[in-house]
Amino acid sequence: MDHSLDAHLRLLLEQQRRAFLAEPLPSLAQRRERVARVLRMSREHADAIAAAIGQDFGHRAPQETALADLFTVQTAARHTLRHLRAWMRPRRMPTALHFWPGRNRLLPQPLGVVGVIAPWNYPWQLALSPALAALAAGNRVLIKPSELTPATSALMARLVGEYFAPEEMQVVTGGAEVARAFAALPFDHLFFTGSTAVGRLVAQAAAPNLTPVTLELGGKSPVIVHASADLARVAERLAYAKLLNAGQTCIAPDYVLAPHGLVEPLAQAVLAAMRRLYPRIAGNPDYSSIVNTRHHARLQGLLDEARTRGARLLPSHADQPEDRRLVPHLLLDVDEDMAVMREEIFGPLLPIVGCEDLDEALRFVQRRDRPLALYFFGQDAAARERVLRETHAGGVTVNDCLWHIGQEDQPFGGVGASGQGAYHGRWGFERFSHLKPIFLQPRWAGTRLFQPPYGRVFESLLGLLRRLAG
Repeated sequence: MDHSLDAHLRLLLEQQRRAFLAEPLPSLAQRRERVARVLRMSREHADAIAAAIGQDFGHRAPQETALADLFTVQTAARHTLRHLRAWMRPRRMPTALHFWPGRNRLLPQPLGVVGVIAPWNYPWQLALSPALAALAAGNRVLIKPSELTPATSALMARLVGEYFAPEEMQVVTGGAEVARAFAALPFDHLFFTGSTAVGRLVAQAAAPNLTPVTLELGGKSPVIVHASADLARVAERLAYAKLLNAGQTCIAPDYVLAPHGLVEPLAQAVLAAMRRLYPRIAGNPDYSSIVNTRHHARLQGLLDEARTRGARLLPSHADQPEDRRLVPHLLLDVDEDMAVMREEIFGPLLPIVGCEDLDEALRFVQRRDRPLALYFFGQDAAARERVLRETHAGGVTVNDCLWHIGQEDQPFGGVGASGQGAYHGRWGFERFSHLKPIFLQPRWAGTRLFQPPYGRVFESLLGLLRRLAG
């Protein structure tokens, strides 16, 4: 490791830690003002942020940035401003009868300094959403954005430097070496969004410091299409969700499980829906590019390997873009050993797998790592409840895709290999807080009757408690 880099990062951390120790419990007004600055920064520089993200991708529709990066941060900030007073309030907790007249309280307390390692696919949202939750909880924040979006990262560093003092929030740019050193810092909490493979490395780097980590990872998010589903509606919503940001979304549908008899009509309906949404791919201003040549080549490799091994590839369009816009493909007749069925796709490729019945679809999902998202399409309530009961996923949307991530009144996070910990709304505030339990003992308390010397009074009281508890 570069010792000068490590020393520099530790200096930044220490600067924020000193500021936190000088102000360990920021007031409601201070926290609201910091959250409002995130909102103002995202709103006042929306065009510049969209331009930077478009530059980093080669092309990304500014409308997608407006919705998925900017609107989500602004919505989270407004939600936080409305509810922060209630979240901060010390909470009365129940107190067992035998501890009366003592009383329990729960005090939300800031952790200290929070580190945020953000990915490239939604570079503004996935850096600033956890950061504003950490600020709302009263913490200081260091952000390490992705090196794959250098224009956005540089703009973020400049804007955060204009809107925040370095001891409040600061952005650290750089490549993989900076990320490794950043993850090894003794933060009070470390928040990472990215791939499962890199998430393991981040957890290992944080472990020597016993730094608590939240890992928002990915995985292969399945779509279960039941025989009772409306295929036209499934196709429209599936096509939109798969092609948003050209499939470069951590909760994008990764593969579809459908009854054998529906595979072909569903595939044709999805292709038709893709063509309605995007009449052409080459030069289409609404369709985003793959972020770089390496990822474009990776996706092309998935297609080539699947074709070689016997999969049927159905392109949505005949045109062949000369830039990094990749033509969407459906893949039929795939087998489980193909890379496209083993690896998270993160692009506009969608396998459709035929199943005998719902039992087989459930077994298919159950024997794989738990995904970040799961989607069910169908009007059969009993089938829907079976899917919800018998599968594990970070979150679920029923009869659509993606939209559970936008619910500030619900937690968002993974489970198992797709992550640990959740945020959004109150869950984000609590993720970056220590909920400190406090027992308030009055001057006169019955607990002295349990002190030695032990005798009949002790035995009688203990017997009474056992009867009350039993």
